Amino acid sequence: MTEVQQNLAKIREQLPTNVQLVAVSKFHPAEMIQQCYDQGQRIFGESHEQELRIKFPALPKDIEWHFIGHLQTNKVKYIAPYISLIHAVDSFKLMKEINKQAARNNRIIRILLELHIAEETTKFGLSLADCRTLFEESEWRDLKNIQICGLMCMASNTDDMERVRKDFETARIFFEEIKAKYFPNDETFCERSWGMTHDFQIAAKEGSTMVRVGTAIFGERQY
Repeated sequence: MTEVQQNLAKIREQLPTNVQLVAVSKFHPAEMIQQCYDQGQRIFGESHEQELRIKFPALPKDIEWHFIGHLQTNKVKYIAPYISLIHAVDSFKLMKEINKQAARNNRIIRILLELHIAEETTKFGLSLADCRTLFEESEWRDLKNIQICGLMCMASNTDDMERVRKDFETARIFFEEIKAKYFPNDETFCERSWGMTHDFQIAAKEGSTMVRVGTAIFGERQY
């Protein structure tokens, strides 16, 4: 078993059965992804369209590719044919473009809306107020080629784990609000993507269904 495979096994051992692992493979070579694939990992996260365009044809076709980074509208067309889930949708403009490109490819693309909860200007996402407004205005209901599956967020970049926990708690409570109001009978609105290498265990306790772990599996990124 390689070091990467050993790392993957350790992470899996720490995750509850109801939490999916997104192995964040950005800036890591296809060979490392293949090692994880050989151990049964099928969900991988990338954040650069150009890099993903190279990896996609080189690796097994049953991989579930998740786009986890900030996505520009002009890049959507390149990933629309095959992307499985887009985590960080932060505007209605981006939702419309994903819907347009999904329709062109005769697909329905799953998305998560990104919340800006951490009090840091470097992070993207919708404020809770903006997210409420988006749902209230109801235009999203006309976008038939996307499926809103849940919410995503990043916690504050801090060593204060109580601050991190409160960020995730805020996201969980907000998810429950949106679920009850707009998706009460929709089983597909169920995903809560929060938690990374340093805080995924806290995230799992605060309702996460999907954690994005890279460094703890692949090591430091190879830029």
